Amino acid sequence: MTQARGLKLLLLAVVLFGGVWPVTKHALMHATPLWFATSRAGLAVISATLLALLLRRLRWPARQDMLSVLALGSLQLAGFFLLAHLALALVPAGRTAVLSNVTLMWLVPLSMLVLKERISPMRWGAVALAMLGVAIMLGPWAIDWQAPGAVSGHALLLGASLSWSVAIVLVRRFPPVSPMIDLLPWSFSLATLILGTAALLREPGGGIGMEAWPHAAFIGLLAAPIGTWAVIESGRHLNAVLASVGFLLVPVLGLGLATTWLGEPLGWDLILGGVLIMGSVVMAARG
Repeated sequence: MTQARGLKLLLLAVVLFGGVWPVTKHALMHATPLWFATSRAGLAVISATLLALLLRRLRWPARQDMLSVLALGSLQLAGFFLLAHLALALVPAGRTAVLSNVTLMWLVPLSMLVLKERISPMRWGAVALAMLGVAIMLGPWAIDWQAPGAVSGHALLLGASLSWSVAIVLVRRFPPVSPMIDLLPWSFSLATLILGTAALLREPGGGIGMEAWPHAAFIGLLAAPIGTWAVIESGRHLNAVLASVGFLLVPVLGLGLATTWLGEPLGWDLILGGVLIMGSVVMAARG
């Protein structure tokens, strides 16, 4: 029952987060990266707080919850948003969707070292299949590594996935005593403070145009709070391999949307990589 619940939550997160990067890439035609990141975090504060008030669950976190709030707010939200949004100005949306969500390369070794999780042979096979799919989807042979921002953009995306992975491991190692939904208003508030400060320092002349606000509203009011809650809760119910492999369905969906909406090319490499990732999710679930 626990795994079934975790898989349902993971599917919800995939659906919500799959469209985030194409939407964000389109929004950045009318906004600067860090101000857009700040807006989505700030709107998520409003959404999460209203939901907590509606459920009569708005309360100050317990002392045992503070590490989770700090990990989620500073690493999974602020750190991830900051690095991924900066990268999105340098890297196509489809590639951003893939590389920023490859927590697998970090989460599996961290879970073995910190959480002492044991991984079955079938799940090791799922890891290998998933990483092969990612490598094919990224198509490093097709990247002009001499282009301005190519190396730094991809490095930022790897940093974003690492930031997300460390937060997941910390929450699993030191689980909060309060339900995760109670902690979202405080986590998003911390993220908004960090991102707002970074935006003021890095983009003093930046901002958000009117055309970008509907995009920010979709992400901040709906996708970010509900998707983040679903990811965190699924990570508490699923093995690290299954959770991280399953989350790779996000870039598969993101690539499809980037192709149909933004007109980014869809080649054999993206199709084959997507098929391999979907196969790895099936292997991980059965392992």
